[in-house]
Amino acid sequence: MANSVIQGLINIIDKPAIFIDLNYAIVAVNNAYRDTYQTPIELGKSTCFAISHKANKPCDQMGEACPMLECKKTNKPTSVVHIHDTHLGKQYCDIVMKPIFDENDVLMGFVEILDKIDFASVKAQKNKMLGQSDAFKALLNKVNRAAKTEISVLLQGETGTGKELVARALHDASRRKEKPFIVIECSGLPEQLFESELFGHEKGAFTGATSQKKGLVEIVEGGTLFFDEIGDVPLNMQVKLLRLIETQSFRAVGSLRQKRTDFRLVCASHKNLLEMVEKGEFRKDLYYRIATFPINLPSLQSRQADIALLAKFFLKHSEFKDKHFSEAALKRLSQYAYPGNIRELKSIVLQAAILADDDVIYDTDIPFENTANLQPNADLAQPNYDEVFEVLSLEQAEHTFLAKAVEHFQGSTEELALKLGVSSRTLYRKLTKYGLSLTK
Repeated sequence: MANSVIQGLINIIDKPAIFIDLNYAIVAVNNAYRDTYQTPIELGKSTCFAISHKANKPCDQMGEACPMLECKKTNKPTSVVHIHDTHLGKQYCDIVMKPIFDENDVLMGFVEILDKIDFASVKAQKNKMLGQSDAFKALLNKVNRAAKTEISVLLQGETGTGKELVARALHDASRRKEKPFIVIECSGLPEQLFESELFGHEKGAFTGATSQKKGLVEIVEGGTLFFDEIGDVPLNMQVKLLRLIETQSFRAVGSLRQKRTDFRLVCASHKNLLEMVEKGEFRKDLYYRIATFPINLPSLQSRQADIALLAKFFLKHSEFKDKHFSEAALKRLSQYAYPGNIRELKSIVLQAAILADDDVIYDTDIPFENTANLQPNADLAQPNYDEVFEVLSLEQAEHTFLAKAVEHFQGSTEELALKLGVSSRTLYRKLTKYGLSLTK
């Protein structure tokens, strides 16, 4: 297949796209791809990893999954979420790669198509999903695919895993993003008010209905309706909810007139709805209507690489934004199992900020309620005293350690204090005590 034909195929793709040969070299590129990256592309010489990652090695040699390797192995299209270095900085991209064969079924190369993910970030940004762990990237892949459709999504996961934020991302990345996003808190709504809140009511429909009121399914028109903790919807209301979903029609309480509405459905639950179905606590037909595309949200424990990132975000967007964590504090935060997930992490961050006597939050300021949830860490293992060849006094050991630190550390007293997990004042006093100084 001639390069001109390949270029023509790439040009008709409306998203950033390239054609890569078997040696990672970019053979064809469209303007959308060129506009995405700062580095100029030289056809036949520039590699995909050099342009998108500013790297000198393929992704699999840099700790990331390489879609090309998977394509070569299976001869089928594959996808992966990567962090790319774009003209806007580091940005999440959902990559689809397809193998291309010639008329003799010989592999020629690969078409790579990028879908930029705007609802997630590797930097602290409000109202965006935040993370960089493998579990987080796998979640983004599913959310991004589901968002482009009208399919009903069921978000499943432990309490505190961020289901509402994911639901919001599904809305913001959909064609309905300019329309309302309405949240229905199923667990906090009294049964007697559920129907009225959902469908609205006419004046005089019941005691206290002094005026006509629109229901949430009418207000959401054209947008996304998010049922949070749908497992708490009463059985008698599940029948009416099923009818609403199937027909997108409803009748306000006290009214005989049928109304229609248009919405995209997203539901969430921390309960095992299939188990509830087996026990007769949740309608089977309703379950399969809302769970067309289930997405399991990972626990924070399985996202250990994201804990420090999230902790810094919560601190930055709090009243304690002028404080910061020591490295020891961030390490300690990452050693906890978080049975309450992201919500518990946020609570612990705020508690630590309150307890900290300094602008620096130290590991001793971190208040874990249940230390049984602390994970074992090799760095915290007890020393093997059989290997200690010389016993020093604590003062001698401190003097020796600080002398070595001053000798090798390249930075200010404040930076060294942060590394050591102590305040600048404390470090300065100790350096003065031993006649040491970082001044070269």
